[in-house]
Amino acid sequence: MTLAERISQDLTAAMKARDTARTGTLRMAKAGLKNREIEKRAPLDDAESVKVLQGLVKQREDASEQYLKAGRPELADKERDEIVVLQAYLPAEVSEADIAAAVEKAVAETGAASAKDMGKAMKAALAVLAAGGLSVDGRRVSEAVRRRLGA
Repeated sequence: MTLAERISQDLTAAMKARDTARTGTLRMAKAGLKNREIEKRAPLDDAESVKVLQGLVKQREDASEQYLKAGRPELADKERDEIVVLQAYLPAEVSEADIAAAVEKAVAETGAASAKDMGKAMKAALAVLAAGGLSVDGRRVSEAVRRRLGA
């Protein structure tokens, strides 16, 4: 069963259970997947579906931060609840140790020594993590590379 099919089934179950919060979040996820499928003009595989869901999670995180800055904690809580629902469909995040190991390998491979080489090191670290089939937020990798290079 593909990720999109699983979301569709869970959406149906949430609708039957009259779980409005979960229903709304899953409808939004399904719409995001469908929009990406239309843009691509071909069915999405699970890796592409995961990227779409990661984008939706990132949007929710940014919105939550903005709502907190604007003094609207109730809206920030709603966004965080949506993040929890979406993350249930994503693979487990990479640990800090895995990120650090990937950064060390990338720095060794590229010979990165300063902040100027951050782009090369980032690209290599993300490639190492992707080769291992691991899902990771680029921001976390960026922070690890910055710490490692002392930038």
